[in-house]
Amino acid sequence: MRKNNISKKTIINEISNLCFEANTKLPKDILRAIKSVAENEKGIARDILSDIVKNADIAGRKKIPLCQDTGTGNFFVKLGKKAGICGSDLREIIEIAAAKSYTENYLRKSIVSDPLTRKNTGDNSPSNIHIEYVEGDKIEISFLPKGGGSENASSLKMLNPADGWEGVKKFAIENVKEKGANACPPLIIGLGIGGDFSTVGLLAKKSLLRTINSKNKNPFYAEKEAELLSEINKLNIGPMGFGGKTTALAVFIETKPCHIASLPAAISIQCHSCRRTKIVL
Repeated sequence: MRKNNISKKTIINEISNLCFEANTKLPKDILRAIKSVAENEKGIARDILSDIVKNADIAGRKKIPLCQDTGTGNFFVKLGKKAGICGSDLREIIEIAAAKSYTENYLRKSIVSDPLTRKNTGDNSPSNIHIEYVEGDKIEISFLPKGGGSENASSLKMLNPADGWEGVKKFAIENVKEKGANACPPLIIGLGIGGDFSTVGLLAKKSLLRTINSKNKNPFYAEKEAELLSEINKLNIGPMGFGGKTTALAVFIETKPCHIASLPAAISIQCHSCRRTKIVL
């Protein structure tokens, strides 16, 4: 069977546009959710949500970043086994495209080449690139630029199996209590459960690709998502930490099998500006 051959130039141009769009257009489901919760708020909480909507409108019309922090690039790729890429390695192509977009569109470069010497790479590279091989001849690329403020509010904990759901919930709520106000709420909460130390954080971050009001396919975890969202919104942290009914817009849980002696849990906090885009080639 013939492969779907995609040129290097096409992929670079598409990904470059993807990076720019993500940083300048708030996803429609996020915008709808913010407008909806604003109806239940009053005072400063409602004013802040109104300003968020105005900011999104200005950014979209003027094609400028929604936030000055244009984040670390996170790419989640579903690579069809019958998809052909002409001329180069896909990871290399993605890095070239992201650097091109951040440089040509004057997006802030936030990545340093070494965590201690702190020299800026100058083009926001490298990105975090996760590739999953799937059936078919298409390439699906999702892009999530993650800001430093929300990333710094994220956390991981190796719980005891006996802690169960109550232990996971306590960990998540305490994390939001401690750090949530610094991450520009209303938040989107990604919660990874299971796997191991090296994979549970990725579970949490990948869950942020889900749309608002989507439910976990497993009814048990769909119920836990609703339960945790309700508990978090009782914290009265509110929009931008000034108090209110809306601390979070959604909780998304992703799980993975784990060792009998372990219960890893990770929370990936995302600010209200949950910038994500997707293309299929």
